[in-house]
Amino acid sequence: MSGSLFRKELEFFRPYVQGKPIEAVRREYGLSRIEKLASNENQFGPSPLALEAMREELENINFYPDGSCFELVGALAGHLNVSPDSLVIGNGGEGLLWLISMAFLNAGEEIITSEPSFDIYSMSAVFMGAKPVKTPLRGQRFDIDALIGRANERTKILYLANPNNPTGHIASREEVDNLIKGIPEDVILVLDEAYHEFASAFPDYPENSASLPEKRPNTIVLRTFSKIYGIAGVRAGYLITSPLLAGKLNAVRQVFGVNRLAQVAAKAALKDSAYLRRIVLENRGAVAFLTEYFDRRGLEYFPSYANFVWVNTGRDSKTVFEELQRKGLIVRPGYLWGWKEWLRVSTGTPEQMAFFADKMDEVLA
Repeated sequence: MSGSLFRKELEFFRPYVQGKPIEAVRREYGLSRIEKLASNENQFGPSPLALEAMREELENINFYPDGSCFELVGALAGHLNVSPDSLVIGNGGEGLLWLISMAFLNAGEEIITSEPSFDIYSMSAVFMGAKPVKTPLRGQRFDIDALIGRANERTKILYLANPNNPTGHIASREEVDNLIKGIPEDVILVLDEAYHEFASAFPDYPENSASLPEKRPNTIVLRTFSKIYGIAGVRAGYLITSPLLAGKLNAVRQVFGVNRLAQVAAKAALKDSAYLRRIVLENRGAVAFLTEYFDRRGLEYFPSYANFVWVNTGRDSKTVFEELQRKGLIVRPGYLWGWKEWLRVSTGTPEQMAFFADKMDEVLA
């Protein structure tokens, strides 16, 4: 055999660092109470309708799932008022992002993304031999002009997380319109709307993004059931795009990549409008608690349209992260994105928010 045993891109590949599991912290520190506010999970439990559907489906898990996700696709098409052939169902948002890179990127091509943003955009590009081009924020906003200006003949995909992860801010309706007008038609625009339901009620958040692929076919809108519907553990996400792009993506995705429980849970969750409204209201209250706390402490933060807040502690984030962890609180340190004094704090129940404030007070003291 000549050459390396491994794909050459692995030499430059930096694996994703996941939020530390509760079990690992319990083993390490021997704590009785641990609260994980690191991974933007829904702390209020899964949609009751989704839970009921999964219980009913348990007796069928000896059979493979429907690879076409026929029932879920039909339910989503009706819910979103889009054509079924414009949908792609995947193993959570992360699985779909890897699928996008595998389907479209060639070695030597480029992707554009803001910095900081979700690491999987760059990771999946590097793995395919493509180059990430990162554009810093302008204050607490996306630099739309800079994103447009970085596009060239090598650009294949432009990613815009809206709301952005880890900062929680958004691109407004006007900014998204300007971005679409400014980039070439042959650049695939990926609007990652994993936190869409938390942001959709705000007046400046773009409306009807699900209809964008009808006007601009090289557009992909990504959403997930993990966040608002509380079923992150079974993994279900979806893409809305043009039938041409959807056909190619469906052709190469894993045949059984969306398991039976995920399919029935996602379909049932779509009907749970009461649960969705409750979670949005609970989240608003938690965001307000965090921002009021940060105001009292005199800490800088980004206004959040999602279920987390990005805050500047004024101290080394790795140290703050480790000290909080010793006290039973898991958050996401900003040094992972190169923002050394920032933390991402996920929202939770009133009890969890009070626990965060108590432990944060002890660390900042």
